[in-house]
Parts: sequence; structure tokens; C-alpha cells
Amino acid sequence: MAKMRNIVCLFMILTVALAMIPASVSAQEKSITISFDQEADSLNPMYSTMTFAGFVRQLVLRGPWDYDGVLNPHAVLVTEIPSLDNGGISADGTTITLTLRDDIVWSDGEPITSADFVFTYDMYMSDANAPISRDPYDKIESIEAPDAATVVIKFPEPYAPWLGLFLKGILPKHVLQPVFDADGTLDAAEWNRNPTVSNGPFVLETWETGNFLRFVRNENYFDGLAKLDSVIVTVVPDSEAYVAGLVNGDADLGYFFPFDSIPEIEAGGHGTVSVIAGGYNEAWQFNVREGLGHPALQDVNVRRALVMAFDRWQICDDLLLGYTYPPSSFWEEMPYDNPDVEPYPYDPEAAVALLDEAGWVDTNGDGTRDKDGVELVLRYATNTRQLRQDIQVVVQQAFAEIGVGIEIINHPSDIFWNSYADGGPLAIGDYDIDEHSSSPDAWPEPDTRSFTCAEIPSEENLAGSNWTGACDEELDALFEEQSRTMDFATRVEIYHKIVAKMHDLAIWNGLWFDADTWFTSNRLQGPALNGNTPFWNINEWDVSE
Repeated sequence: MAKMRNIVCLFMILTVALAMIPASVSAQEKSITISFDQEADSLNPMYSTMTFAGFVRQLVLRGPWDYDGVLNPHAVLVTEIPSLDNGGISADGTTITLTLRDDIVWSDGEPITSADFVFTYDMYMSDANAPISRDPYDKIESIEAPDAATVVIKFPEPYAPWLGLFLKGILPKHVLQPVFDADGTLDAAEWNRNPTVSNGPFVLETWETGNFLRFVRNENYFDGLAKLDSVIVTVVPDSEAYVAGLVNGDADLGYFFPFDSIPEIEAGGHGTVSVIAGGYNEAWQFNVREGLGHPALQDVNVRRALVMAFDRWQICDDLLLGYTYPPSSFWEEMPYDNPDVEPYPYDPEAAVALLDEAGWVDTNGDGTRDKDGVELVLRYATNTRQLRQDIQVVVQQAFAEIGVGIEIINHPSDIFWNSYADGGPLAIGDYDIDEHSSSPDAWPEPDTRSFTCAEIPSEENLAGSNWTGACDEELDALFEEQSRTMDFATRVEIYHKIVAKMHDLAIWNGLWFDADTWFTSNRLQGPALNGNTPFWNINEWDVSE
């Protein structure tokens, strides 16, 4: 009977999900359905680091460039990618000049100009706004618009990660300047979830929260009108229903489904599955902010012990069917990874010895270690993704065997990654162990802000993104050095030192190399997916009859 009830519930979920698709899609209309299991939190790049939001945003918001199917920079709003040869990068590496195309317009026909770039920079840097982070814009010394088609960006010293500038899109000054002037901030702007103008190949028509987003072709798109009339992004948060929809061919494109569902989806026969590197790694991050994280986490040997007490290899083999493995660093399978650094081994006996040495022992016989009257019970937080919830249970059992308690906490995805200003549980430090998948900010560019002292969030630093609170002066200096090192080989050497240092600190600890899983239906033509800007050529996508 229980099995029958589950089947009935799953059928009802699928029926509701299908009913959410807007009836305005006619039989003659060329439309595709993209299915996600998480909903975008904001379409304004200032206020989201969420992958799903970033992908959806590409439909309506473009920057000066993106990446093509083989991860080469691809010019969008500019005439060419800046370089030393074409004069777009100054000889000393401190000035980047963008030359805009003369045919680019917003969906309402308003020209896209250098003023939009300056406005975007101003909004990130305004104290009146609370973006997720001000990086990399806080690295800029000045940004000028000598004419409508030219943007001049100056840095106080060479800045190697410059390709991350405006990659997530620019903002329409003619729409948002009046909002900022009237409200004094963009934090609550309606445009953040209802962008009324677009510079991408589509325009948002409808967003039914929790159900779907419908986009229609931008008839003023300057880079070749989309062949599709519309794109519908459905949200199916139930993991079983989500996978079942892909198995049944209910979507043309799906993303981020569990590795263990790949055989089932392929067996459905409605499309193909691709595993594509996206720079992401699933990991634990330990909260070492004093007064916020558990005091035991201040001890590096406790952090190492916790990692060594959990068999990540078994998770990769059993739950992920051997499609992946535990990464050694945040930059796994990138040239910047240090080949001499290995993940901490699975060694529960060594973990016990480290905890004993650190003074965390069971003094009261309740089965949980303690020290100075504090029980070693850790808050393990993640979102509601089923795989992560399953792993929480496995970890809880494994940690119980070494005398460590686990309190399982799950947050909805649209809350989990919120900023400090919005009370995000990670940002405000309401956790001890956090599990999620993350990547360098503008992958395949390796630079990241999230491990530096300056990015620790607080009431004075609402945009901080170092949610662990780790602060190491040597690590800070290495990150600063790599960011101004334009020579590739030298920069790689610096990253090797960064990887070794982060491994020693045991703040970030990889669970598995989280390559992207994509489903593409048999009728969908044209995708050249990558892990950063997968919709870079969506205007060229089509469907077969």
C-alpha cells in the first residue's frame, strides 16, 4: 500500500507540474521546455550567485562577452575581445578598453551604450545597495565612458581575472536609474524579478512563482533573432517527479539531476545525457566564525578529523554510481590545481585519535564527545535536494560512531543562498557544516573572492561572500598576488601554493567533483552547452518536426 501511495503521489505531482505550463503555447508555436528542480531567486545579477538564476538570466541579460561551446570567449556586445594585440589591454595590464557594437539595443529599442556599463558599476558599488558581493567591481580604480561606444576600465595594478567583468550582464540605466533615484536603492526593485526590458534573445513574459517562467522572442535582438518563439522554464522541486519528467520526455532540456538517475533517464529513450565540466565541486565548508560556528571548529585537527571520518569514496561509488570522485581542491581538473595535493583519506581511526588529542572526549558517558561542558553536536545545513538530504543521514550515522552528533537542517533553495542582508543562513553563520556545490566566480577564470578576509560578511560588510569566516593573511596575500599576475605559468605556480594552503587549513573539503549533468531531448537542435554560459547560442536553437 505504501508503494501504491507513493506512485499516486508522484502521478499527482507530475499532473500538477504539467498543468503549470501556460496554455498560451499553441500547436504552431516553436517552443521548448527547460526543466529545473530549483527556482531562480533573482534575475538581477547583483543579487544572486545561484546557478539556476544565472542560466535563466542568460535568456534576457547579456554582458560584453560569454563563452562558446569549447569555452573560448565569445564577443556579444563588443566588437572584439580585448587583447594586447588589438589595444584593448594596455601594455602594463592596468587598463581594459571595450569597444561596443553600433547595432546593440534593449528590447524596447533603446540603444545599449557605455552609460549602461558605468551605471552597472555604480549600482554594485553604491552603499545604498546590498549586492551579494561587490567583487570584482571593487578592484576597479575608475570606469569612464568617453563616448557612447567606449568603456575604459582602469585598475591600480594589473588585474588578471578581468574576463569576469560584466560577465553576468549589464543593467538598463534608462529603466533602473529612475527606480534608484526614487527609492534610494535597487534592493527591492520590481525589475529584479520582472525585468521589463532585455538585451538577450528573449523577454520575460510571465513568472508564476513556484511554477514556471515563460519567455518570448525579443524582436529587437541584435545578434540574430531566435528561431524559437518561446522558452518555458518549469520548476519541479520534487526530485522523483523531476527525474520522472525527464524519463518521460516532458522537457527538452534538463540540468543538475543526480548521477544515479542517468541510466534511468537514458533508458527512457527521449534524449541523451551529457556530463559536462562546469567548475563545480560539492563540498563541506566549516563555519569558523567565533561565536557563530561551533567552538570545536576553531581547531584545524577537529576539522581534519571530521573529513577523515566520512567515506566520500563510498558515496561516489554507491550513490553516484562511480561517475565522479572526491576532488583535491576547489580548482579540480583545472590547470591551477596542485597535482601534489591529495584529498584527506578516509581513516576513522586517525579521526578518533585527532579528536582525542584535541581534548574532545566523552566525559559524561552519553555517547557524544564534549569539552569544557560543550557537547560536540554540529549543525549540518544544506538545501532540500534529495541527494544532499540522503548524505546528511549517512554522515549522521558515521559521525555517531566516533562520538560526534549531527543536527540535520534543510532550507529551501530560494533561502539557502540568500545574502547577509536578506538573512541567508550561510551568510549570517547559522550553521557549522554547510554542504553545497560552488565554483570560481567566473569559471573557467579561476579567481574567487570567497576565501579572503575582506569578504567576511557583517553589518558593516553586507556584501561579503566568505561565509566560512576563515581569515588567513598568507592565503590573502597569495590571492592578491595571483590577481595581478598576468603571466599564465607564474599564476599557476601561485595557485599551487593556494591549493596547498587551503588543504592544510581544511576549511573547504571536497565531497565529489560535481560535473554538470544535462538532458537534451531528441527534438532539440543546436545546443553547444558549456558549464558557464550554456545558453550562449540559444537564439540558434531549433526543434525538429
